[in-house]
Amino acid sequence: MTDKLTITFKPKQAVKRLLGVLGDRSQDVLTSRFGLGADTKRMTLEAIGKKYKITRERVRQIENYSLINIRKSKEYAKEKEIFDELREIILNLGSTVGEETLLKHLSKDKSTQNQIHFLLVVGEDFTREKEDDEFKHRWTVDKELAKKIHNSLRLLYSSLSDNEILLESDMIEKFLEHIKDVSEKYKNQEIAKRWLSLSKLIDKNPLGEWGKSKSSNINAKGMRDYAYLVIRRHGSPIHFREVAKLITELFNKKAHVATTHNELIKDSRFVLVGRGLYALSEWGYMSGVVRDVIKAIIEKHGPMTKDEIVKRVLKERYVKENTIMVNLQNSKFFKKSKDGKYSLV
Repeated sequence: MTDKLTITFKPKQAVKRLLGVLGDRSQDVLTSRFGLGADTKRMTLEAIGKKYKITRERVRQIENYSLINIRKSKEYAKEKEIFDELREIILNLGSTVGEETLLKHLSKDKSTQNQIHFLLVVGEDFTREKEDDEFKHRWTVDKELAKKIHNSLRLLYSSLSDNEILLESDMIEKFLEHIKDVSEKYKNQEIAKRWLSLSKLIDKNPLGEWGKSKSSNINAKGMRDYAYLVIRRHGSPIHFREVAKLITELFNKKAHVATTHNELIKDSRFVLVGRGLYALSEWGYMSGVVRDVIKAIIEKHGPMTKDEIVKRVLKERYVKENTIMVNLQNSKFFKKSKDGKYSLV
């Protein structure tokens, strides 16, 4: 993400000047509603109503009338440069940006964030789109572009399979394919990431991989999910002790070796392919002990020589050749013909 942006004005002073056009009660209502005073916590309509012994609807009316009166005032016109600066910042961030992202870009201080939020609410150039099932709270200075972004995010979501995991670069590329009729200046990685972050249905996991937010691959909750992501990232069979170590390192979750091993044993996503070595079943490894693997190979390919069987088993299991031979000698399951080929009993 872009580094924290520097604003040239002082939000607290600008807000003070704008509130100055109102009466005491109106000032107090807005100060309480937007957390503009010493207490940065924003009060509800109901809480303010109890304070003044009026209905919450009356508080809402006072809030709306106060904002309208500010916009009509001479002070509002004098602050044009401030609103222009905020508009330019939002344009540079992609014209539509998540509320939390925007405020964090401008300041880490909660009080300052509240002052800027108030200025955005007062400013006539800015439209706040409320959080819903699909998207987070966001601000836009271009409603048409905002619609295109929303539609593109919906198309992107529908194109993903439920447990699909994509590298960030691949997700951005896929997303940009869905963005139509958008200025080239917006088609860069930083803006694409900010637009992706607007969605509540798409998210990334702690490893920076993207997918559907409801997927356990993205919203990992237990040791099994963490283990899956660790092994997948490793890309090849790995010992359960190393899995536990990597879970602790990558997810900052204390993973006990014994617990991790037990979870790997219980989950069909994992296959034991050697002494303590686990792979992902999606990689095509056969399940079961060495004997089961030999049986499956013979069932699939028919009678085979010792060397052929050993070669194929070693693709499925990290074991010694002698282990395979010991299993082949089990006359309950395998028999050897005169031509030296093994078949099932």
